[in-house]
Amino acid sequence: MLPRDPIPVDLFKDNQELRRRLDELVAHARHNERVLARVQEMELRLIGAAGLPELLDVVLAGTRDAFSLETVTLALLDPEYEVRRMLESLGYPSHERPGLILLDACAPLPWQDEVALAPVLGAFDAARHGGLYPSGVEPPVMVALLPLVRGGRLIGSLNLGSRSAERFQPGLAADFLARIAAVTAICVENVINNERLKHLGLTDPLTGVHNRRYFDQRVREELDRSRRLGAPLNCLLLDVDHFKAVNDAHGHQVGDWVLREVASRIKAQLRLSDALARYGGEEFAVLLSQTDTGSAVAIAERIRQSIVQRPFQLRGWQSISVALSIGIAAMREVPGTDRVEALADDLVARADAALYKAKRAGRNRVVAAGP
Repeated sequence: MLPRDPIPVDLFKDNQELRRRLDELVAHARHNERVLARVQEMELRLIGAAGLPELLDVVLAGTRDAFSLETVTLALLDPEYEVRRMLESLGYPSHERPGLILLDACAPLPWQDEVALAPVLGAFDAARHGGLYPSGVEPPVMVALLPLVRGGRLIGSLNLGSRSAERFQPGLAADFLARIAAVTAICVENVINNERLKHLGLTDPLTGVHNRRYFDQRVREELDRSRRLGAPLNCLLLDVDHFKAVNDAHGHQVGDWVLREVASRIKAQLRLSDALARYGGEEFAVLLSQTDTGSAVAIAERIRQSIVQRPFQLRGWQSISVALSIGIAAMREVPGTDRVEALADDLVARADAALYKAKRAGRNRVVAAGP
């Protein structure tokens, strides 16, 4: 048997190098496979979000947990304050979500002067990126700023942050990041559109506050919550005194303007958690959650004074003096039933009776129903 020729040294080294590169490619492919699986899982969670609050939770907390990040924020352009109003009406004020940034203008976003809306990766720079990581959010070491684009229009930015200096290096392939940003943008736009449609169905088109349908739904929800928490709940019914005289003397356009101004002044005296609705005609309704009757009377008196103490200014020097009558009732248990619908009917009926007493007593006053 002839002896085997030795393997040339150069060929052996080439073989080792090829094996090393193959191992790297396999490891990289496996890493990408794991990342893709997490991306797909995130996409399903984003698509499955039932409403705006749930979507925000998925975007902020879900993205952070899925990709082991220390910081995630979401900046949305909201120049008309539409998203703010949606969150307030849903009982989730934007200020209670530290990772959510609602922008009046495009200023803090890095793409405002650029044509290409591409991810921005690199080290955190407080001067350039500070507006996207506000107080209460720990500044990262490295960032990935992902533009949210719909129809060629920038609607916001998904901002990822890591304390690892190895992540989000400039020049890193950002295909997966761009994919997450694209799905996030689609889901944000769809959910806001859905909330907009629901909002239109529950909003009074004249005054911009909620309508009777919204109030009837909300009063049942608040009663159920107050009973579970053992917390007080008060209902206010407010009626503009002698409103027909305003319409007769100045016309319905002025009357509509007065109603809008009344709604605005009432809202200015309420908390974000309170519910205001146009109940019908010149009548409004307010729900004061976790508020006892004494505090409800004080709030009602502030509302009344905000209307009566400042005349409604028309064109030129002409003005209109307007007053409110207000009836108040507190939640109570109704003997013989524990149905929320029956409790709601009782609450509103007693507030209406108190309003009627205020009218009979001379108007422009606050009357609270007895226990």
